Amino acid sequence: MTSRTDKVKEEFSKRLHMAMDNAGYPVRGRARVLSKHFSVSDKGAGKWLNADAIPETSKIPLIAEFLKVNSEWLISGAGQMNLHSTQISKHESKYDNNITTPFPITGRLIPVISWVQAGSWTSVDSVPNGTQFEEWLPPNPKCGKNGYGLEVVGESMLPDFRPGDKIYVNPNFQTNDLKTGDLVIVSCEGDLEATFKKLIVESGNMYLQPLNPDWPEKTIPLVDGCKLVGKVVGLYRDV
Repeated sequence: MTSRTDKVKEEFSKRLHMAMDNAGYPVRGRARVLSKHFSVSDKGAGKWLNADAIPETSKIPLIAEFLKVNSEWLISGAGQMNLHSTQISKHESKYDNNITTPFPITGRLIPVISWVQAGSWTSVDSVPNGTQFEEWLPPNPKCGKNGYGLEVVGESMLPDFRPGDKIYVNPNFQTNDLKTGDLVIVSCEGDLEATFKKLIVESGNMYLQPLNPDWPEKTIPLVDGCKLVGKVVGLYRDV
């Protein structure tokens, strides 16, 4: 079964090919054209064209400008393809029976990162230039401008969060605003990965708690060397 994330990538790939058709680039060599202009490998550009990945959000307006199409159309399919045009081009009509938009996509797509990355990235400014993301989530305004997604692993947060679920994380928050019951991402010095737990605030101290009532560790003190690096603001689940 095709997931919603796969559908997003497929639709983007089709629009990218439409735009390159419209700009006169032959199918063969398109990856090289994109890699040359956008500081990405041929393999990385090939993933965009083959619906295996979507470019960094910051690159999409640049790609749209290069191909002379509307960036909103390129990322979401909304509006007209061509700049300064109210007519559907022959290239667009060639594809319009193949592209459907059963759900609107507005706003910034959210990149899914690893738990290792979540322990060290506190904002988009920390992401190395040229990072290629394999998976993206639909927009969620609660994530803020630097938000990211994580895939739930393990069973410590059952039954609310299952392995394979995706969670939306906002790394820009005020620690003083956190309260008991908030869901947080925590990075501890010496650990290779961040962790996902419920926060307990009591008498000025903070503790972490799994949601799974059968989990052996009931309450974990937030000790020196541990820091809160994100607040969980949403859930995405394929059905």
